[in-house]
Amino acid sequence: MWCQKEIRLKSHVRGFHLITEQVIQELLELRRISVGLCHIFIKHTSASLTINENADPTVRQDFESFFSRAVPADEPYYRHTLEGSDDMPAHLKNSLLGSSVSLPVSDGRFNLGTWQGIYLCEHRDHASSRTLVVTLQGE
Repeated sequence: MWCQKEIRLKSHVRGFHLITEQVIQELLELRRISVGLCHIFIKHTSASLTINENADPTVRQDFESFFSRAVPADEPYYRHTLEGSDDMPAHLKNSLLGSSVSLPVSDGRFNLGTWQGIYLCEHRDHASSRTLVVTLQGE
């Protein structure tokens, strides 16, 4: 079976947000897969996806702190500033973290580790909603 759909995420403040449950709720077809793969792609260049710790919210806070220091806004050497001082840093963070994740599917569920979840990494101060393309394959 192959399935592809778009999932619209509400807008989030800048930071790292768990979206695992929202993706599962929107992906009813997941239950029909006994073994397969799910690919999730974000259709934006100023937000990212990653998989990491899903239990302790301080991990998400630390991610935001680290990336804000590693790729600061308002650098005088950025040329791409028409959309604001956070735009070029958002593009750089997207390139560092990536625009997609792939997850194994087993017995109708994502086969994640005990403490793993899918993060929306929002890099803009005033972002709009985000769109994911989810491609599910399996039997």
